[in-house]
Amino acid sequence: MEIDFNKMQGLIPAIIQDAKTRQVLMLGYMNQQAYDLTVQTGKVTFWSRTRETIWTKGETSGNYLNVVDIKNDCDNDTLLIRVNPVGPVCHTGTDTCWGEKNEPLPTPASTNTDNPLLFLSELQDFIEERHRQMPEGSYTTSLFRDGLNRMAQKVGEEALELVIEAVNGTDERMIYEGSDMLYHLIVLLTSKGMRIEQMAQELMLRHNPNWKKH
Repeated sequence: MEIDFNKMQGLIPAIIQDAKTRQVLMLGYMNQQAYDLTVQTGKVTFWSRTRETIWTKGETSGNYLNVVDIKNDCDNDTLLIRVNPVGPVCHTGTDTCWGEKNEPLPTPASTNTDNPLLFLSELQDFIEERHRQMPEGSYTTSLFRDGLNRMAQKVGEEALELVIEAVNGTDERMIYEGSDMLYHLIVLLTSKGMRIEQMAQELMLRHNPNWKKH
C-alpha cells in the first residue's frame, strides 16, 4: 500500500470505523512508525501531536482497537481503518469521540447488508464471553477446561475430516467439516489471546506483491 506521508509533514489522518456497526468512532493521526506498528500488532497505533510520541489506543485503558482491515483513499493520504473496538473509544467514556452510541446505522429495508464474513468476529466475541463466564453445560466451556493441547488436537482432527470430505466426500459435508475446523480454530485463538482478524490481517499483508515469506 502506497501512503503519502509528505503532504502533512509526515502525518496522515486515520478514520476509525466499527467493522460491525459502520459507525465512525474517532479520527487520529499516524506517521510511518505508527502505521507500521498498527499493521504489525493488529492494534491501532497513533502519533500523538500533543505529546509528540507514539501511542497505542487502549494501552492504558485496555480499550484497544483491533484492526479488521485498512483502506487507503484515492489520493493515498487518508486511511479508513475498520476495527473491532474493546470498550468505549473516547477518553470521556463515550462510545465515539462525538458522544454517539455505537449502534448499527439504519439501512433501507430493501438493502441486504448481511455479510457472513463479519459473523466470524461476532462468533469470536461470543466465544470470548464464554471464556470469561465459563457457563456450565457449554461445549465451548468444556474445550477451555480441557486445555490447550486438547483444543489444538481438535483443530487437527477437524482439519483431517475436512481433507477427507474434500477428497472423497460431498461439497455439503466439506462445508460442514470446514465450519467445525474454523470454530475450533477460533476457540484455540481465543485461548491464546488472539483474534481471527489477526489472521485476516496477515493474509492482507501477504496479498501485497512486496511481501516476503518469513
